[in-house]
Amino acid sequence: MSRFVLITGCSSGIGLAAAKALGEHGFTVIASARKAEDVTRLQQAGLLAVQLDLADPASIEQGAGAALALAGGRLYGLFNNGAYGQPGALEDLPTEALREQFETNLFGWHHLIRQVLPAMLAAREGRIVQNSSVLGLVAMKYRGAYNASKFALEGYSDTLRLELVGTGVHISLIEPGPIDTRFRANARSAFLRHIDPAQSRHQAAYQQTLSRLEREGGARGFTLPSEACIPPLLHALTSERPRHRYPVTFPTRLFAILRRLLPSRWLDRILAKSA
Repeated sequence: MSRFVLITGCSSGIGLAAAKALGEHGFTVIASARKAEDVTRLQQAGLLAVQLDLADPASIEQGAGAALALAGGRLYGLFNNGAYGQPGALEDLPTEALREQFETNLFGWHHLIRQVLPAMLAAREGRIVQNSSVLGLVAMKYRGAYNASKFALEGYSDTLRLELVGTGVHISLIEPGPIDTRFRANARSAFLRHIDPAQSRHQAAYQQTLSRLEREGGARGFTLPSEACIPPLLHALTSERPRHRYPVTFPTRLFAILRRLLPSRWLDRILAKSA
């Protein structure tokens, strides 16, 4: 019997790569995207696809209902992937922008989990995989909203894992570092929407931020393609003992070690140098 997996954020990047790869490994993928035109494009590529906007509770309920109907009443897996980054110093960030960040990156994921988890519990099997970040482990300047959402996701997922013990439903975190996706372009749009550099004491630093977000290819030597997240995703979905965390890219592994070994003042000195 085919196992159905719902993936969020499939318009590009990791979500799209996952939708293509899981199908090649025997899963029946239900891809989702926020925009109707992206859903059409996914369907034209031969994928089952539903519209699901993580910032809209009604859209989440409709998308989850459509996915459950396609899956005959239950899903084996959920890969929560859809998210974006809101750059800017916290002192410059409108509170509404922080709410928007959490609405998509955490609250929407929670609402979606609540739609699909009852069927997993009834079947006594299921996998929930949450796409976190190295910025859920360490903080970096001008990424406070995204940091906060991913730190919250880490705690949320750890708690849910404890509450699911003995149910047959497992939860795992994938923690990518720099991945070559549209993430920077989307972050640039969010920055320009909510931050006024000319009115900030961080104006000079913001020029570096914009340069980084406009640069092609990300951090040299460290950026990996979206496909780097596929092996850990497959392990999380198929292993009898899925790991709690899957670090992806060298920076994630490095900072995970440094966070454990270094005093926070020393780690701050390293992180303060980040652009």
